Amino acid sequence: MATSSERIYLAKVYWGMSSSMKSKTVNGFKWGLIDNFANSGVTFIVGLFLARLLSPEEFGVLGIITVFINISVTIIDGGLATALIRKKEVHEVEYNTVFYSNLVVSLLLLGILCAGSNFIAVFFHQPVLGPTLSVMSIVLLINALSLVHKTILIKKIDFKSQAIFSLVSSLLSGIVGISMAYNGMGIWSLVGQQLSRQLLLTISFWIVGKWVPKMMFSVACFKDLYNFGLKLLAANLINTLFKDAFLVVIGKIYSTKDLGYYKQAEQFNAILSNNFSQIVRKVTLPALSQIQDEKERLKVTYRRLFVSVAIVSFAAVFVFAAISKPLLLLLIGEKWLPSVKLLQIMSLYAAIYPLNILNLNVLNLCKRSDYLLKLEVIKKILFVPVIVVGFFTNMEIMLWAAVIYYYVEFFINGWYTKKLISYGLFEQVRDVFPIYFVSLSVALLASLLTALPIANWVMLLLQVSVALVLLVLVYRSIRQTEYMEIEKFCISKVRRR
Repeated sequence: MATSSERIYLAKVYWGMSSSMKSKTVNGFKWGLIDNFANSGVTFIVGLFLARLLSPEEFGVLGIITVFINISVTIIDGGLATALIRKKEVHEVEYNTVFYSNLVVSLLLLGILCAGSNFIAVFFHQPVLGPTLSVMSIVLLINALSLVHKTILIKKIDFKSQAIFSLVSSLLSGIVGISMAYNGMGIWSLVGQQLSRQLLLTISFWIVGKWVPKMMFSVACFKDLYNFGLKLLAANLINTLFKDAFLVVIGKIYSTKDLGYYKQAEQFNAILSNNFSQIVRKVTLPALSQIQDEKERLKVTYRRLFVSVAIVSFAAVFVFAAISKPLLLLLIGEKWLPSVKLLQIMSLYAAIYPLNILNLNVLNLCKRSDYLLKLEVIKKILFVPVIVVGFFTNMEIMLWAAVIYYYVEFFINGWYTKKLISYGLFEQVRDVFPIYFVSLSVALLASLLTALPIANWVMLLLQVSVALVLLVLVYRSIRQTEYMEIEKFCISKVRRR
């Protein structure tokens, strides 16, 4: 937490940004929140209908498909989008070079997945995987057609357009998925939902967006972007492979039913942690890039962002975990009860995930893709024991092992941040540990209320009310600087309306 002298200085710099950039960043956060939470809200509601109509096994099959799609999407991007974002000025030829590169790679991977789909189906003992994966892989080509459009909007910190496109696409694709599920199409309803969403999103970018690709390609531009992107690609690919290793282990060693429970817990977890992390990733990098050459301003601004993100993330994720049992029982029924404990364990590492994203953004900002690659290699070597634990134990123990791993990852990331902007591990822990302790303690107190013999909806209201009151009282009593600014900002927005 900031000292009194630091507070005076921080107030003067006000995150170290110009008023125009601060306004753009705040607006970016606002529309980023609308995009992620409105979109995930629609996805969540659609998921509730689908969870009641479909079985855990069918969600498990989708989980296996997701592994191969995620890996392919990572390869298609190749770190080129991030390379464009970090550049202060981007020329038309660079946009076109990236567009055609993405297109060619997506076609190659589409062919590979279609050719190997039957082998994958045999490996997981799921015959339905063959045709569903082949059809689902079309999403790779559709997504590649809009990657540059999204990159341009991110550079402009224009998340309003993305929010509108995402919301409309999620609504219409949700209708498609639910309609297919009602008509007994099973796993195909999930495939149809994913394909239609990406198709609608891409069409929106092309119709409303102002950029149209031209017949331009520069080998020199490609090499320049790829020199940065290659290390980033390797880092992202390693990260994706190991992140999805859970799905592979659960789907192969356990069962698709277990994988379905895991995916449902992960979906609920994504409502807060993953969505908030995406906002942090998308907004902070272009915002901080504006002051990347001013080391003192950068450190002060980053510290404010770090603490503010911790306040929001810890409170939201831990309280959400506390209310997970009555929430899941109320929304999707008792057949998904095994997902509750998985979600609660996930919350312990989900809460710090946005902070890890912030630290990794520093590496992108400072153009240290070599550090990113080195970090991913180190961290994934450390992740191997987690996978081994999964082979010989069960899902819950594997997730507890993952909790330990993600906290080790946080410590490693913080050490590298110290080298680049002089705000490292020990300062980070000092600043956020009191916030962590307060949020976790309040969540644990709220979770004790589940022992009361009352209806699930009453329990939800009681738990949320108690948690919010306690959090506000504690932060106000200690006059936590960043919390007071967040509260002031929220109140001002409410009063304007």
